[in-house]
Amino acid sequence: MMKRGMLLFSLICTGILLASCGAEAGRPSTEPESEDGYVLKDDVTNINEHLNYDNSELHKIYFAGGCFWGVEAYFAKLYGVQDTVSGYANGTGENPSYEDVINGDQGFAETVELTYDPDRISLESLIDHLFQVIDPTSKDKQGNDAGVQYRSGIYYSDEEDAEIVKEAVKDEQQFYKKDIVTEAAPLDNFYNAEEFHQDYLVKNPNGYCHINLHSLDDVKIQPIIRDEEVVKQLSKPQEDEAVK
Repeated sequence: MMKRGMLLFSLICTGILLASCGAEAGRPSTEPESEDGYVLKDDVTNINEHLNYDNSELHKIYFAGGCFWGVEAYFAKLYGVQDTVSGYANGTGENPSYEDVINGDQGFAETVELTYDPDRISLESLIDHLFQVIDPTSKDKQGNDAGVQYRSGIYYSDEEDAEIVKEAVKDEQQFYKKDIVTEAAPLDNFYNAEEFHQDYLVKNPNGYCHINLHSLDDVKIQPIIRDEEVVKQLSKPQEDEAVK
């Protein structure tokens, strides 16, 4: 009886953990895994908070991938993403509220604005990460969330990004038998979501998330020269250092 009770408790805990962390929805990275690089210490949750972006030429791209809580939390952790903002994009009307968006009649998508440094992370790499955490064949649905506001899309505000975005979505078809439905389109509009939604999973670390944020725990960072000392200090000892 005791063992059965412990087993049930273990299954319940596992279910809670999976529900809060999300599951793998996309496909593995297409980028070659680096043998070199730094793995952050367990208590460093956002390397970008420790970096200086003052002299960086920052760019923006907009990702829709289901509930924006998880999308924002995931991309905020990536080296080179200076800022993330949850909001509503490519709908009709102005300054929608969350209640307006979930009604669905205005056609807004829950979207995250990424401000990033292309010297630290490329647009191609960001898109690759998006496809690792979404199902691009799922229409108006990601994870447990369904509705037009949960459609997937990549929206660009710089026309120079158009070809990269459209080619990336087109190339993604090779991984699936079903048709890709992820939108590749210019950004028509973007409105910041309410403060309640900003950095939601930082403020509520056990909150709902359809994305497995732990998939980034052991990602290796290859910093640009001016970041190397900071990144090294905040990283676990590398193998050659650990054996000394």
